[in-house]
Amino acid sequence: MTRALVIAPSWIGDAIMAQPLFARLLQKTPALLLDALAPAWVAPVLSRMPEISRAIENPFPHGELALRGRFRLARDLARRGYRRAYVLPNSFKSALIPFWAGIPERIGFTGECRFGIINRRHALDEAALPRMVERFAQLAEAPGIAPPRPIAPPRLASTPEQQKSTLSALEIKGPEKLVVFCPGAEYGPAKRWPPRHFAALARELTQAGCAVWLLGSEKDHALAEDIRAQTTSDCRNLCGKTRIDQAIDLIALATLVVCNDSGLMHVAAALSRPTLAIFGSSSPEFTPPLSDRAVIVRHDLPCSPCFQRVCPLGHSDCLENITPREVLARCLPLLS
Repeated sequence: MTRALVIAPSWIGDAIMAQPLFARLLQKTPALLLDALAPAWVAPVLSRMPEISRAIENPFPHGELALRGRFRLARDLARRGYRRAYVLPNSFKSALIPFWAGIPERIGFTGECRFGIINRRHALDEAALPRMVERFAQLAEAPGIAPPRPIAPPRLASTPEQQKSTLSALEIKGPEKLVVFCPGAEYGPAKRWPPRHFAALARELTQAGCAVWLLGSEKDHALAEDIRAQTTSDCRNLCGKTRIDQAIDLIALATLVVCNDSGLMHVAAALSRPTLAIFGSSSPEFTPPLSDRAVIVRHDLPCSPCFQRVCPLGHSDCLENITPREVLARCLPLLS
């Protein structure tokens, strides 16, 4: 049995887009034991992938160098006898732990001048690999050899037992027709559809007999409360009240998910739930929801995509001009 370590990304959506890589690695080496080193907010997502044997918490905040701490963790990991490491982030510091752990084969893109510490280096051809899921899948192949296509869409697991356990723990009952809103986007407000638009859509959907639940992190709670305050009692704000694994189970129960370009958008797609994704400052060309049950709503303005956290022009027209009526018209076929 060969043991391998994945250095996982710091974003939920990116980690989900790595799942086809994990599946390909197991396809090529069935006896592979694959562990993943991931931040606390990403590890539960990796635990919902059957390819991952163990998710190990990476204690270092995004952007923190912490050389001594990384060295100590590397020496602990060295005892596990990993033969390969797949370093998914392109940063220099992300490659230090497998290097210091003495893992013989360290695989990744050259990234931030990682000559030597990455010793099976891939050169990124952005034209040949336009999507992030393709770039991750490349790491399962020899440098210069394209990943086999089509690349299967990412998948997460949520069993009926897990869903029942989540509902019980939260002391809520699953409605017959559930629409989940994911109104946040960690990257910034230029990716968030306005709260009043979400509220107007919620009013229409509750009148159509749907229950609307708002999911997200504690940072999204005030935003979701703004939406809930403009709707009815059939709109429940659960932002900050669930763990990420519980959010996965609630999304798995949804009849429809309406979301911004965010990590929970990729969760919904990986659970194969009908998903309507609203794009503003970002582009679906690079990180789309990878599901044939996902619909993208985007206005192709001259200024978008700008990939900025905050609209540099001060108007956010790429999101403001996407009306609740337009989104509702795209939702109704998904609901039926």
